[in-house]
Amino acid sequence: MTDTRVSFSDLRTAAYCARKCYYERTRDDVNREPPPEVERVRDLEPRYEALLEAPPDDLAAEPIARSPTQYRDRLAATRRRLEDAGQWDRLRNPRDREVLATGRDCRGIVHKVLADPLEPVVVSPGEPPDNGVWRSQSVHAVAAAKALAWEHQEPVERAWLEYPAAGVIRSVRMTTRRKAQYRSALRAVRELDGPPSRTNNRSKCESCEFAAECGVKTRTVRSLLGL
Repeated sequence: MTDTRVSFSDLRTAAYCARKCYYERTRDDVNREPPPEVERVRDLEPRYEALLEAPPDDLAAEPIARSPTQYRDRLAATRRRLEDAGQWDRLRNPRDREVLATGRDCRGIVHKVLADPLEPVVVSPGEPPDNGVWRSQSVHAVAAAKALAWEHQEPVERAWLEYPAAGVIRSVRMTTRRKAQYRSALRAVRELDGPPSRTNNRSKCESCEFAAECGVKTRTVRSLLGL
């Protein structure tokens, strides 16, 4: 029997751009393993305490997205906020790490699993928006929560997004809107029998490796300057 479960990565990509997801799924030469720099950023997460004590020159050699001073201040503020909320120790000492979770409709690796209550943590190599989390990462978080809930047969009401390079940790509630975005991404992946419509947000195309194949016209810095 064919497994129809959708991977977390496909859901995340479809929420960002369904057409990119189509190319990734249909091209044999696409390397879907995370690049080394992603693992370097994720490796910051177990070392928060050491990073807070590290001298500036050592911090500058790490894959952080801020200056050493800014990074230390941001991470220290994150720790204070989560300690006040009684969440820091839970996030630093999860019940499990790197767990393959399989739900009714999706499956993938949950970077950390918290207990009492059951909650997933997604560790992102990028930077967060000014407020909240990116839509694609929200879909990823909901997928992880649903997979854990299915496996453990208990409700999961919240997930967490960690951005180690920025020293930021944010919680994600399983709202009706977020669940609807997840269902939309799930439906988009399952209906990929041909290239979907191109995204209207051309800023997403600037760094996309499929831009030429997709046929979008992106504007280079030279063209913007009239050169």
